[in-house]
Amino acid sequence: MSRRGLISPLTRAALVATTTMLALSACGGEQAGPKLELTAALPDAPADGTTLRVGDPATQVALETSGLIDDLDVDVEWANITGGPKTLEAFRADAIDIGSVADIPPLFAHWTGTDVRIVAARETVDPMEHPTYELGVAPGVDVTSIEDLKGKKIAYSPGQAQGALVLNVLREAGLTQDDVELVEMQSVDDAFSVALAGKQVDVAPLGQTLVKTYLAKYERDGATTIQPGVRDDAWTLYAPTTVLEDADKAAAIKDYVGVWAEAQQWISDHPDEFAQAYYVDHEGLSPEDATYVVDALGEFTVPTDWDEFIARHQQTVDTLVEEQDQEPLDVETIYDRRFEKAIAAAVSSEGKGS
Repeated sequence: MSRRGLISPLTRAALVATTTMLALSACGGEQAGPKLELTAALPDAPADGTTLRVGDPATQVALETSGLIDDLDVDVEWANITGGPKTLEAFRADAIDIGSVADIPPLFAHWTGTDVRIVAARETVDPMEHPTYELGVAPGVDVTSIEDLKGKKIAYSPGQAQGALVLNVLREAGLTQDDVELVEMQSVDDAFSVALAGKQVDVAPLGQTLVKTYLAKYERDGATTIQPGVRDDAWTLYAPTTVLEDADKAAAIKDYVGVWAEAQQWISDHPDEFAQAYYVDHEGLSPEDATYVVDALGEFTVPTDWDEFIARHQQTVDTLVEEQDQEPLDVETIYDRRFEKAIAAAVSSEGKGS
């Protein structure tokens, strides 16, 4: 079967969240606000009683732990939903209004018929020293550099950030898809770690939360990891256009993204507190592993000028168009730059007040 032209199906794992999503959808059945054109100025404030449904547990923990949640002027209903496939499923079930993902899920939402807009962006201060992913190497497999990937079986999730990372790594190594065997699977929970341990694949991208546990279990058997050698730090908030066409929801998101930006800075400034509150208390990692993860991920920054971020995103789009036969896309068309101005104003105001 050709490796090109792959459109990832909605992951089966998303189905486990269906009951929760339906409950959230039922709870979120408030009357829609006034219609707002996507080019109209954002309202200053939503109507009383407006609730914003957010799938971003890491930011929820940061806001609650830091006390920044008190700065929100809008009611937020939190959903414990992460990752592109589950977030897209939640959008399609009308279970959440806004989600937090890497830069690939908004593209695949667009390519699979869900109209979305990116409303905020985040990147890593030193992305080459603090990659979001490392390449996990199965026990007994000899891979010490990305050039060694030739001839290897690599886990590949085309609709997720990990899939784009694999393509970018191959390009950086001077390899093509024909030089390796791409094994399509969804990166959900520890699926890639399990595939590595079971020798289903030789190499797989692992998020930093999985790297430490993978090595702890299998390093004695010869498991290793290597650096990807490419940037992989792009992070976004995005929302369906139907949400942004609701004036009250759009105003609520305008308020939310400003406080969200403050939360990202708080995470960078308080790594120990965030490690304990999120990775230990919420995610169940050991304190040692939590410290490892926050150190590995480094510090974050929220750009107030999106030009460079969008330019890098366009390069990713062009890679996917070429390597996966996706439809060409001017990626700026899925950015709602009204929120760029809102974030810049919020960050500027916070700086003056500090």
